[in-house]
Amino acid sequence: MLGDLVAFLESEGHDVVNHGPHAYDALDDYPVYVLRAAEAVAAEPDSLGIVLGGSGNGEQMAANKVKGLRAALCWDEELARLAREHNDARVISLGGRTTDTALARAMVRTFLATPFSGEERHARRIAMLEAYEAEGTLPPLP
Repeated sequence: MLGDLVAFLESEGHDVVNHGPHAYDALDDYPVYVLRAAEAVAAEPDSLGIVLGGSGNGEQMAANKVKGLRAALCWDEELARLAREHNDARVISLGGRTTDTALARAMVRTFLATPFSGEERHARRIAMLEAYEAEGTLPPLP
């Protein structure tokens, strides 16, 4: 799936930076690659990223360890859209064992094309997450 997504994104005019691995190895350690990809996205405020794994779960968890970054595990186009629109996610995580190539392309296209809505309720919730990340401040109870 990786090679197909890279070719697909380049054909759509996107600048693709592949942080590896460049070949499938069931024994590799995904944090080695995912953390580098997530750090690169975090360093460029207008960039978005894609991480791939068997299920996508561990990859999403690893990417979410990078300060200031939100990654979303997606398995359909609606989740990809909501991840951007409501959560301002900057990384989409996909499971290679659970996602066929056509669906992966559709989710990535949706994720990249969807802007954050900026709606007040979503911005408020993100601010709560950011305050917790920065200072450990829990949001007040209602």
